[in-house]
Amino acid sequence: MVKSEENKAVSHFNIQLANPRGFCAGVDRAIEIVERALSIIGAPVYVRHEVVHNRFVVDDLREKGAVFVQELDEVPDGCTVIFSAHGVSREVKETAKKRKLHVFDATCPLVTKVHSEVIQYGKQDKTVILVGHSGHPEVEGTMGQATGDVLLVETVEDVAQLEVTDDTSLAFVTQTTLSVDDTSQILGALRKRFPLIEGPKRDDICYATQNRQDAVRELATICDAILVVGSANSSNSNRLRELAEQEGAKSVLVDGADDIDSSWVLSAKTVGVTAGASAPEVLVKDVIAKLTDLGGVVQGGTHPADEGISFSLPVELRNSR
Repeated sequence: MVKSEENKAVSHFNIQLANPRGFCAGVDRAIEIVERALSIIGAPVYVRHEVVHNRFVVDDLREKGAVFVQELDEVPDGCTVIFSAHGVSREVKETAKKRKLHVFDATCPLVTKVHSEVIQYGKQDKTVILVGHSGHPEVEGTMGQATGDVLLVETVEDVAQLEVTDDTSLAFVTQTTLSVDDTSQILGALRKRFPLIEGPKRDDICYATQNRQDAVRELATICDAILVVGSANSSNSNRLRELAEQEGAKSVLVDGADDIDSSWVLSAKTVGVTAGASAPEVLVKDVIAKLTDLGGVVQGGTHPADEGISFSLPVELRNSR
């Protein structure tokens, strides 16, 4: 965002906070795996890809001794490597095993659920249709579980272009961080074109994605502008910004308080603030402080909601503090 010079005149506006917002259980777990590995083993600890998609988090872990790499050939023999929350393919796991690397898998358990579905459908000789975004690490990891055919669709239009060999032996799965509304439309198109297609018993879109999108939808009814705290490569953060705009509020994605354009904020009567599932609350607090300095007044409580969900750590890393 292009920043403007600070407006000297104080303009009063309301600040509304989304709840829930920010870190989800899978992100909490992934970050703690890296931190505990560093505490127990010591630096360096290698991490394949960004452990979560947030620049602040990655920079913080890098300062503590984490080394982020793109592929395993950048990891020296005998070292510890952590797989990111987005998951990896079977090939990556097999390579790590062959090289006898010390592995901690920080894949979100809800992503692992989707991996299990792909594997199960493969055993049934079904062609799997994956709804997701091309190039996203989660999509690459999920497609890499397959033993048979996997077809990727990103839009309703893609469904019409699909070419399948047997429309009676199909199944679908989805990326966990998609737009709930967009995915519903795509799945509707799939079911219309392929009436016999199977799907998971429970939605693949995770609870955190659903809850944060619901909160933004509610926020958009009372705000004319919504700031989404999150990095540009965060899928769930981008979906929040898009949803806010679809619901009638102008919206922008910011990495932190320094990215806020004061003229953009001061043109609004009520500014909403939310954060993607990989954005820490400290960044939200910085954004609130900046908005308050500009004349904003927080309405209601500021503490993020506890969603009551947590995921266990690998056994080796438990009770290490």
